[in-house]
Amino acid sequence: MPATAPPPSSSFSRRRFLGVVSVAGLGTAVLTACGGSDSGGTDSQGRTVFEWWHIQTNNPGKNLWAAQAKAFEQAHPKVRIKVVTLENDAFKSKMTALVGSGKLPDVYNTWGGGVLKQQIDAGLTEDITDQVKDWIDDLVPAAREAYEFDGRTYAIPFDIGAVGFWYNKALFKKAKIDGPPETWTEFLDAVAKLKAVGVTPIALAGKEKWPGMYYWAYLAIRIAGVDGMQKAADAKDFTGGDFVKAGEHLKELADLKPFQKGFLGAAYAGPTGQAATMGNAGAAMELMGQWAPSTQGAEGKGIGDDLGFFPFPSVDGGKGRSTDVFGGGGGYALRKGGPKEALDFLKFFVSADTNRKLLQGTGVIPVNKKAQDGLTDPNLKAVSDLLNATTAFQLYLDQAYPPAVGQEVNDSVAALIAGSKSPEQVTRSITQVAKSQ
Repeated sequence: MPATAPPPSSSFSRRRFLGVVSVAGLGTAVLTACGGSDSGGTDSQGRTVFEWWHIQTNNPGKNLWAAQAKAFEQAHPKVRIKVVTLENDAFKSKMTALVGSGKLPDVYNTWGGGVLKQQIDAGLTEDITDQVKDWIDDLVPAAREAYEFDGRTYAIPFDIGAVGFWYNKALFKKAKIDGPPETWTEFLDAVAKLKAVGVTPIALAGKEKWPGMYYWAYLAIRIAGVDGMQKAADAKDFTGGDFVKAGEHLKELADLKPFQKGFLGAAYAGPTGQAATMGNAGAAMELMGQWAPSTQGAEGKGIGDDLGFFPFPSVDGGKGRSTDVFGGGGGYALRKGGPKEALDFLKFFVSADTNRKLLQGTGVIPVNKKAQDGLTDPNLKAVSDLLNATTAFQLYLDQAYPPAVGQEVNDSVAALIAGSKSPEQVTRSITQVAKSQ
């Protein structure tokens, strides 16, 4: 779920990667060669076996991820990797159940934040600080922050990026929209102009809910500011006027009926999904992360040079800045007591050579500093520029917050978009769940 993450600089020291909370009292466990792996330990050929759960369900990512597992096995004949590929929502559901059972996969996808904290607090995730100290500095600091708690490292990033609007320049031209909107008022005006010429303004995967959450989250960031987001999370209270106003602005958009026909039943992937709709020029915009161009091309035809990118618009009177960014990256964590070979694989996966392959094959933003010279795509560079100018960074809400709270954000915002919940009801529902945690 790429442009280059920003290099370490004085400007990044002013940023805050919020949604990451501290964890104390967890010591470093020793990784063992076999470690009692839940996936089988050692097979009949004496190879160490471990499972790797990831969410790259679409090509080229799915095949590329599998190829990296094979490459590692070839270089390490005493290792066998059992690759488990799961769709995003199915992965989240299975992981929630596994946390309850006390057993996690050997290597598993993570976005950091509150979800990873819960796994750490349950004693299920390996503290890998000492094991990675000799090479962790090869990775850009911005990419690592979501997985670090009290100076300890619990996962390794493989990409970093930001959510913004991807748009079809040709359809904008058809609607006589001169350029990307910079304010929410201009954005709503652009939606109206697109509808007026028979163009579907926005593609949305209403079935999966998390893409809709992006709108409410960004509006809340623009209105309350990232500091306001953190204060609400700390107080477990989202009923303040800024959050109600975020819902009111989203309702303004939904009332314009800007989404494609059947959007409430649309998935993100698939031939009729959000990515395909955008990739087949069936809509003028989608609000999505840095992986969007690759997925548009995989699910649809792709729109080539007609594709552009712009940041989420500012909101008049809001406390947030236009340079405050919402997004995150992907990483991999190890279960407590996982095999040493699994950590060796993660070192291989974030090496400069592998990063270059991921960038070339899927557009994943390199997290290894030595691979950043391969970034040439203008749209991914635009995401990189956005990250480099970031004044504050808010992690995806369904990962920044505890799982139940994140799910309620997704569910309530989806209900608002569908017209079955009011802006006030959204804030009350999220607050109720937050206070129950």
